[in-house]
Amino acid sequence: MPTPSMEDYIEQIYLLIDNKGYARVSDIADALSVHPSSVTKMVQKLDKDEYLVYEKYRGLVLTKKGTKIGKRLVYRHELLEQFLQIIGVKDENIYTDVEGIEHHLSWNSIDRIGDLVQMFENRPELIKELRSLQEKEEL
Repeated sequence: MPTPSMEDYIEQIYLLIDNKGYARVSDIADALSVHPSSVTKMVQKLDKDEYLVYEKYRGLVLTKKGTKIGKRLVYRHELLEQFLQIIGVKDENIYTDVEGIEHHLSWNSIDRIGDLVQMFENRPELIKELRSLQEKEEL
């Protein structure tokens, strides 16, 4: 299992490849606000653990294992953002909150949050009821 730090890299690499068609060390460093040397070390570790294939000065590609995990990590991130929006967390707090909690929840908890999100999507009247409750609390 990847560590939280490894997950951040895999998720970012997956997003870069999905959006740009490739991921370079400099792109990853910029996206994660870290030094390129840190990216190189992590990419080498991810290569060793078979999440990606890295060739110095040539770039990298995710393996099937890395792609599968990357897709799941992006899903987790987007699901948590969606959940926090539904329950009324302020937009300016959502990204930071997701970054703070995403590595601390089990996949079982993520799946249960997914069930809640689906329930709210299928029954929008529940969101209205929740907003009404929140408005009363703010008074």
